[in-house]
Amino acid sequence: MSSEDDWQRKATTVAIAAARAVVAGQAPPPVGTGNVPLSTPIGRLGDTEWGWIVAAVIFAWISVRAEQATAEGLDIELAIRTTGLDPEPCDAGAVATILPELSDTPRIDWSKPIGEWPRETMVLFLTTALALARKAVIARDVCRGTIARKRQPAELDDPIPF
Repeated sequence: MSSEDDWQRKATTVAIAAARAVVAGQAPPPVGTGNVPLSTPIGRLGDTEWGWIVAAVIFAWISVRAEQATAEGLDIELAIRTTGLDPEPCDAGAVATILPELSDTPRIDWSKPIGEWPRETMVLFLTTALALARKAVIARDVCRGTIARKRQPAELDDPIPF
């Protein structure tokens, strides 16, 4: 493939096909362990059925992004986390973790709308948010390998459970 857009299109196409396969009763295991009956109205889907559809979409999308990483010699974690969205979901997730601590920031009158904050309060808010966001992003990035975890040597010595 030639461009990031091509890979994104392929990932989306494959993800949609995987969701359709679940609904058509043709999804392979592990997602296909419970396919949604084709005649089920969408409003009657339960959490389990939605879970099968969502899992199929996520697994298919990750599969294509891993294929891209392999084909282009990219870091697999970075390829999987890069969506082309703005903001990137991984960035939004890291920022979401700082909100409780940010709301505890002293010297900010949270009862006032943000548009009524004086300049000094806005500067305090933004610099505090920036510092907390930096910490969250560093924490996220230090934990590399959580999506495509490598086996630990000790795991290789575990006895076969059957």
